[in-house]
Amino acid sequence: DRGGIAIAAALDKHVPAGVTARRDERYDTNDPVALLDVYFPSSVDTIDRMLPAIVWVHGGGFISGNKDQIANYLKILAARGYTAIGVNYSLAPGSTYPTPIKQVNAALAYLQKNASRLHIDPSKLFLAGDSAGAQIAAQTANVISSPGYAHALGMAPAIARSQLRGVILYCGLYDPRIVSVDGPFGGLVRSVAWSYFGVRDFFKDPRLAQFSVVGNLTADFPPIFISVGNDDPLAPQSHLLAKTAVKLGVPVDSLFFLDGYKPPLPHEYQFNLDVDAGRAALERTVQFLNDRSR
Repeated sequence: DRGGIAIAAALDKHVPAGVTARRDERYDTNDPVALLDVYFPSSVDTIDRMLPAIVWVHGGGFISGNKDQIANYLKILAARGYTAIGVNYSLAPGSTYPTPIKQVNAALAYLQKNASRLHIDPSKLFLAGDSAGAQIAAQTANVISSPGYAHALGMAPAIARSQLRGVILYCGLYDPRIVSVDGPFGGLVRSVAWSYFGVRDFFKDPRLAQFSVVGNLTADFPPIFISVGNDDPLAPQSHLLAKTAVKLGVPVDSLFFLDGYKPPLPHEYQFNLDVDAGRAALERTVQFLNDRSR
């Protein structure tokens, strides 16, 4: 969590005035973890105006993090004319796969029910996430866009595919079947997967294929904005997802960097608005939102 706290603190100086917050909305009364924060321009708080909404799932390797670490970034997006929502979900090992997918689906149901009060246009929704949150967001988009996949998970999508205008994905894990557990991050991969799946021999778990976003992608998946740093060990994951989506005819807007790009861009580079690449990622994100919410 220390990394997330440091990222949030570094964004303080970039947060504009004029954003209203609704903190700790409980999206499931039976779940103590089920809290979300909502941010929107203060100018709409006294008028009946609905805005496109971004539902952002935080990162943390499925085992750490919370919505506070993305709060400043969501305020920055809200100031651009959007309602931005940060969602908490249960962490491993206390809760295991696919609990976070079901929780994000429940959050979408809550937001739809309370759309008017929270200045949300329910016909213009976006899912977004970083790192583990990108995987959760993308898998939730698979649930929404593929009835057969939703049935396999025993889930009923909270929103229709037509309501989901796009997904915004940063530095995620989209196909664990191609992740090496023998490389420099092998120990971390093994411990995280063991925690999230609840089994030690996770590569033999049949749920691994179900977990794969790439392996379950369909042509009905919503338009994608995807980015990753050139020095991120998960970069091949984003490249694979983008390539697979393009082959299926899914609209893809990608922001990738050459291997030799300097300075090298690490995992979660997008939250650093003190460098050109971070600022470019923000502008490309907003442009994607603008284009897809028309």
